[in-house]
Amino acid sequence: MSSESFENLSYEDRTFPPSDSFVKNANAKSDIYQEADADRLAFWEKQANRLHWDTKWSQVVDWQLPFAKWFIGGKLNASYNCLDRHVLEGRGDRVAFHFEGEPGDTQTITYKQLLSEVCKTTNALIELGIKQGDRVAIYMPMIPQAAIAMLACARLGAMHSVVFGGFSADSLLSRIQDADASLVITADGGYRKGSAFALKTAVDEALKGETNVKNVLVVKRTGQEVRWGEKDIWWHEIVDKQSDQHSPEFFDSENGLFILYTSGTTAKPKGIFHTTGGYLTQAAFTHHAVFDLKAESDVYWCTADIGWITGHSYVVYGPLINGATQVMYEGTPDTPTKGRIFELIEKYKVSVLYTAPTLIRTWMKWGDEYPNKSDLSSLRLLGSVGEPINPEAWMWYREVIGNNNCPIVDTWWQTETGAIMISPLPGVTATKPGSAMKPLPGISTQVVDDEGKAVGNGRGGYLVLNQPWPSMMRGIWKEPERYKETYWSRFNNLYFAGDGAKLDKDGAIWLLGRVDDVMNVSGHRISTTEVESALVSHEAVAEAAVVGANDEMTGQGIVAFVILRGGIAAASGEVLVKQLRDHVAKEIGPIAKPRQIMVVAELPKTRSGKIMRRLLRDVAENRAVGDSTTLADPNVMKLISEGLKSGKSED
Repeated sequence: MSSESFENLSYEDRTFPPSDSFVKNANAKSDIYQEADADRLAFWEKQANRLHWDTKWSQVVDWQLPFAKWFIGGKLNASYNCLDRHVLEGRGDRVAFHFEGEPGDTQTITYKQLLSEVCKTTNALIELGIKQGDRVAIYMPMIPQAAIAMLACARLGAMHSVVFGGFSADSLLSRIQDADASLVITADGGYRKGSAFALKTAVDEALKGETNVKNVLVVKRTGQEVRWGEKDIWWHEIVDKQSDQHSPEFFDSENGLFILYTSGTTAKPKGIFHTTGGYLTQAAFTHHAVFDLKAESDVYWCTADIGWITGHSYVVYGPLINGATQVMYEGTPDTPTKGRIFELIEKYKVSVLYTAPTLIRTWMKWGDEYPNKSDLSSLRLLGSVGEPINPEAWMWYREVIGNNNCPIVDTWWQTETGAIMISPLPGVTATKPGSAMKPLPGISTQVVDDEGKAVGNGRGGYLVLNQPWPSMMRGIWKEPERYKETYWSRFNNLYFAGDGAKLDKDGAIWLLGRVDDVMNVSGHRISTTEVESALVSHEAVAEAAVVGANDEMTGQGIVAFVILRGGIAAASGEVLVKQLRDHVAKEIGPIAKPRQIMVVAELPKTRSGKIMRRLLRDVAENRAVGDSTTLADPNVMKLISEGLKSGKSED
């Protein structure tokens, strides 16, 4: 793994300690690390007590490597923890969500109102035959009913599988089939970039495939025309008539809570499977400690879509367990103006903001004038998630958005880990621009070399986890061998996340991004294999190789090299490239659309036929091409490099 482009990170010596007043009032105190080190399991038991348990656990953890169970024998209900207990303890009138639709429609939903809607939805799901252990696919815009649907599933002990609303019908179908979902919850559409987009049509298309889906529950959001079939039911027609009372059952700590699909290194997505007790424990603890949440006074805004793990852990479960007041926004950051996010921060007096480096870099590109037009003085803490943040963007975030007044928590974690693993604690850590700093209390990480041996400070390697943690995935849905092979086979008895990392001279952790062929585009992990499969499924393409190239805005941009089938003229250049980009968007979703497509005569291959993506990455990033002596035809790289210089294919 090359780390040349990251060398300078070791020399980052600017540090920003928290202010005295922040330290004094912070949720996490400096002794929390010693407490966790002294007795890790007792520490996690203490955090589990943040939750309401109907039955206490008899054993903290059962660790049969690589499979863990946490809080064994304990019983709880995720929805009860998010809603009922707040109402019962007198917090029912507190605002749970300030919802802002992209067209400007708004809704204020209290905990009491949210509980009422979740109970009605739960009763509707019961009427539709949903029970404990069933799987429900949710394919929604970022509207309150998306969170309500998740909480209603959890209330019944059914597992939700949320599919990001930007994914195509084919991607939706493969996820419905893998989870064997019996119900799909969707909407007619949502609003994006100033106009309505369709969702129900993609569900209709997906359900032409073979599934066991019995019903499709449809929220009327945009009022656009939809095709109606015998499986389809309007949300308002079945939910609104239900009773708003529902007594929840308490389920085993290891009862399945959700499946969330993430790209694999094969074309088949991985169903990351999470259970209830351990996941909720770590989501609630990390949300409270990392974001220093003061539930009575903070307005918290995580800008993630619920279709991603960040939306699960830090929009739905963590914040609601902690009784947070949140902003939920449906649309895009530049609609109707590039200042929309900042206007909403001012409008709702947002105090804690959690967003992605891609958006921060986009704001930088647009210019300081947009944040400067709004009053951002309510902000007191800033967070970053999805990919490593470069020091320049970190400093801009601090200076322009935070007015040099807000600690920044740069968080590292994954769909698989369930909750934040590495992050500064804002009242404890002196932060460095661009570093996630160190593992949270109760979490154990190492940076190791190729042999799995820990490296010293100032050196880079592979980031691994060497102890189980409560919110860890319980496996890949229905594929235990794939789980072992994917995460536990690279190093003996160590969980390898697939990311590279460096320790600087002080031992702070610097994330280096993916070391395999999974690309990180705007915080979304996309498999090169999936994109290659989509390209080759186009009639003009014989072969394709895809790499992730560094991109100032999105972290990585997708660059594709394609060989055309015989008889297809490369002269149709721009038209064909547009067709191919649109084809990938249709097959996988717009997020996977290549930034650039190069039509080439050959691909760099070893004598055994393996494509050398490392060399393609060099070309895509305009670097001198590395060692190509193992290629079957060393001239191939020269031809590709010259072709790239003469004909760039971009938007």
